Amino acid sequence: MSENDVNPARRNFLLKVTGVVGTGGVAGLAVPFVGSWNPSAKALAAGAPIKVDISKLSAGEILGPIPAWRDKPIFVVKRSEQMLEKLNLKNERLADPSSDRVQQPSYAKNETRSIRPDVLVLVGLCTHLSCSPKFRPAIAPQEFDSEWAGGFYCPCHGSKFDLAGRVYAGVPAPSNLEVPPHFYESDGILVIGLDEEVV
Repeated sequence: MSENDVNPARRNFLLKVTGVVGTGGVAGLAVPFVGSWNPSAKALAAGAPIKVDISKLSAGEILGPIPAWRDKPIFVVKRSEQMLEKLNLKNERLADPSSDRVQQPSYAKNETRSIRPDVLVLVGLCTHLSCSPKFRPAIAPQEFDSEWAGGFYCPCHGSKFDLAGRVYAGVPAPSNLEVPPHFYESDGILVIGLDEEVV
């Protein structure tokens, strides 16, 4: 066979092999590139939104602390009818019952500090020294408060917050618990870290 003769079978084989190798190379480059679109751990810590399934949360229960948003633990509380009925009966004991200080988005500046009255979303850090307060839902006298109507108690220094995260007067914590930006993607999916109008 001379140099000018072409072997069609060999040529077709080489074209197919080159095509397969080229496709594999493109795929190999594309996977890390597409993977880079997902938020990194650093981005999540910086404030990337998180989605939480609250569909199985029962009345009176807390989901939390759940995966951190901006390196902060999040509490999600499903308030019962009894909790909602008792919520504003002791407002005279609170330091900021109307949530006048800006510690919540405008859509949560109401008597329940929430979008949905039954679901409370809070940053789970005491506003005194960033300890994590304990959820104490019982509407009954406690060793730290004989007129306890449910809420959050920080055993580190005795700060108390009601079932809307509002701080009691005369405790070390200077302000209400923070309400992070959030919205409901559906009845059972809560998105924390974004306001609905931003989406």
